[in-house]
Amino acid sequence: MNLKEIAAASAVKLIKDGQIIGLGTGSTMRYALKEIARRIYEDELEILCVPSSLDTQFLAVESGIPLTTFEEHQSIDIDIDGADEVDRDLNLIKGGGAAHTREKIIARHAKRFVVIVDESKVKNKLSMPVPVEVLPFAWKVAESELKKLKGIPKLRKAESKAGPVITDNGNFVLDVDFGEIRNPKKLEEEINAIAGVIENGIFAGMASEVHVGTKKGVIVKRCTRSE
Repeated sequence: MNLKEIAAASAVKLIKDGQIIGLGTGSTMRYALKEIARRIYEDELEILCVPSSLDTQFLAVESGIPLTTFEEHQSIDIDIDGADEVDRDLNLIKGGGAAHTREKIIARHAKRFVVIVDESKVKNKLSMPVPVEVLPFAWKVAESELKKLKGIPKLRKAESKAGPVITDNGNFVLDVDFGEIRNPKKLEEEINAIAGVIENGIFAGMASEVHVGTKKGVIVKRCTRSE
């Protein structure tokens, strides 16, 4: 049983004909895209999708999923996305694929933000390093300020070539280890107040529901969406 696959299939069942769908980025989303493509073909589902990254855009085109732009549709009916870590209050850390800025913009403009993960991503407290997208011009300044917040920043390096990872927005990513995060909302706001920071990977109080793939099936965790 593929836990990511069953979580993705559970979330995709929520999509209705005529909706505008936000598409996240990452390995779990590949299963969601496959399931969306199946529903378009078999159920004759008519939808338009807004991708959060070039990677998702290319995969969607290959799968025959019709796309639109955020400029044309700023209101999203359902946004489906994965997460790198989820705490018991459904706060998230995202950004393993360096797409968290666009992902957060889409999620904030979605009527329903649905997260898909396997059970290994669910923790009591968020604790993994937080991805922080920064302007290349100001990355050293941002690094210094993040240290003042008791974080340990590390510039994300590209695996396939020399130099740093470059986001779709043309920026750098600092992965910042804060240890166990006791107040995700406060830390999210403090990071974003730093000059040179574009956005960070803490998604506090944003998820409408989280579909968790487990060995016993899919568990859906819900909370009230913060406005």
